[in-house]
Amino acid sequence: MKKRTLTLLEVMIVILLISLITGVIGYNMKGSLDKGKKFKSIQAKEQLHDMLLMCVAEGKDPEKVQKEPEQALKALGLAKDLKKLMKDGWGAPFSITLTSDKKDFEITSKNKHFYEEKEGE
Repeated sequence: MKKRTLTLLEVMIVILLISLITGVIGYNMKGSLDKGKKFKSIQAKEQLHDMLLMCVAEGKDPEKVQKEPEQALKALGLAKDLKKLMKDGWGAPFSITLTSDKKDFEITSKNKHFYEEKEGE
């Protein structure tokens, strides 16, 4: 009986197929990861907005809360991990501005905005 071994060409074809499959899976996961980051950004934005409004409801100056949100939230004592809460799903800090009537906050994420533009939402 003759023992058959793999040729170099067969090994290269197997490596090529594994690379293609890995590339397709990686490409599909990238979209899923971005969707997860978008979802995390939306949830953190809503939570941050509510907490900032709670600070104002407790009598803090809205302009001071807008300028130093971490200090105001730390004094509120509700955030488990304040550093994570202040960042979007991509790890960039949220932009917090006070509305013209000085009664509400507008919280934006530059990365979420770019992702939505890319996706056409």
